[in-house]
Amino acid sequence: MTFNDTLMNLSKDKESKLCIGLDIDSDRMPNTMDKSLLGLQRYIEDIIDSTSNICLAYKLNMAFYERYGSKGYALMEKIVEYIDNRNLTIADGKRGDIGNTTKKYALSIFESIGFNSITVSPYMGSDSIIPFIQDKSKGVFVLCLTSNTSAKDIQFKKADNKTIYQNIAELCSELNNNNNIGLVVGATNPEFMKNIRDLNNLPWLIPGIGAQGGDLEQSVQISNQNSIGLINVSRAIIFAGDCNLNDVQNAAISFNNQINLMVDNEK
Repeated sequence: MTFNDTLMNLSKDKESKLCIGLDIDSDRMPNTMDKSLLGLQRYIEDIIDSTSNICLAYKLNMAFYERYGSKGYALMEKIVEYIDNRNLTIADGKRGDIGNTTKKYALSIFESIGFNSITVSPYMGSDSIIPFIQDKSKGVFVLCLTSNTSAKDIQFKKADNKTIYQNIAELCSELNNNNNIGLVVGATNPEFMKNIRDLNNLPWLIPGIGAQGGDLEQSVQISNQNSIGLINVSRAIIFAGDCNLNDVQNAAISFNNQINLMVDNEK
């Protein structure tokens, strides 16, 4: 089964399009909590146990783990192992290189750690994408339109009478022979989201909801036209309330219910 097929099927089974970002940051946690690596591991595992039946996927921004060096890398491996295919996993590493380097990145992410998918930067062209899509069961979310304000410095520029993000969306459609490519499309530019959805029906990973202020309703409605939009929420869930697990679980339930209601209203 291809990654995109798995994504669609699991979304139906779980009745969810919610992705929880496990971007653990001890600076945002109350001082009463254990902020050691073991404490962080236990908190993340508790979050997973409290939300795995609610969400479709977990996204680990690798920087929050790599900051601890080899011990953080080991923690990331433990978290993926702990999820144990209960949910899809996304390595948010935004890798982007060429040749043998990219092949080694793919081996690292998919085989050594065991992630189901990865975010990839397409700046170096198809060479930076192709090694990641050889295994049809593994997914790639290619940066297309991101939610940061400086995205306009590059992504809105034109080449061949098209914006860079339009060119990326079209390139990904051409490369999607194994049905395992999706796009990263930020929630903070709904007018451009409509333009991308008109270009193809690839799945989307949508950051920018919650702390970044993206519009949840428009993101859900636009992304789920003839495809699926995976809504990523990080801080607004994992640091909900006082990081009490009831608060975390309730936040996940609330976001998932809102998303499902918006999808139903769109039908």
